[in-house]
Amino acid sequence: MNALAAVGRFTLEKLVVLGQVARFFGMLVARLGIVVKRPRLVIQQVHFIGNYSLLIILVSGLFVGFVLGLQGYYTLNRYGSEEALGLLVALSLVRELGPVVTALLFAGRAGTSLTAEIGLMKAGEQLSAMEVMAVDPIRRVLVPRFLGGIIAMPILAAVFSMMGILGGWFVGVVLIGIDTGAFWSQMQNGVDVFNDVLNGVIKSVVFGVAVTLIALFEGWQCRPTPEGVSRATTRTVVAGSLVVLGLDFVLTAIMFSH
Repeated sequence: MNALAAVGRFTLEKLVVLGQVARFFGMLVARLGIVVKRPRLVIQQVHFIGNYSLLIILVSGLFVGFVLGLQGYYTLNRYGSEEALGLLVALSLVRELGPVVTALLFAGRAGTSLTAEIGLMKAGEQLSAMEVMAVDPIRRVLVPRFLGGIIAMPILAAVFSMMGILGGWFVGVVLIGIDTGAFWSQMQNGVDVFNDVLNGVIKSVVFGVAVTLIALFEGWQCRPTPEGVSRATTRTVVAGSLVVLGLDFVLTAIMFSH
């Protein structure tokens, strides 16, 4: 009975958290009008989130492309289909690795930064001071960061895929010696704009919403102490990564089931 009670208690606690996240998401959506009145706030957050995540995205995408080029060549070489390396690299990145790996890096880099920033503002009573001055902290602080994360995520995923394709081209064409015309033509003929590229963009937008929402929620709900902020940043990485992987399975099953 104790084990059953523990399972029930754990389930109820998680349901309560899900309800709090849904309510928090509703508060953010209800205040999205600030993007029309003060677009500069959103632009600043897109720059902050995207620019400071750009280096790790570029380097990671390049090396993922290197690995895909090598592994793809060794696999395709068994069947005499080395010319399809460009198609393999492009589909792997655009459909899956681009959005997923970018979202995982985004959670570790930008997500923790957002959580820590909001948590420290809460610990320093800056959010309470805004409320005293009749400034809505959700509208002024959280919503621009929420929109900034959603906008930056697809851009970063596209940059990651671009660098990955260039890395695969370098390994396949420059190092191994695959015909460059076959590499690019196979890619152009096999990658569909709507079925592949657009689905990858949709994935990256969904991941951006999920990771940014989790990061802001953890910062908003954390205890205003150094220990509370540190635990919140850890929860952001763990929860964000797990949610990204789970959503990837669901979206892949929906998009590519036909």
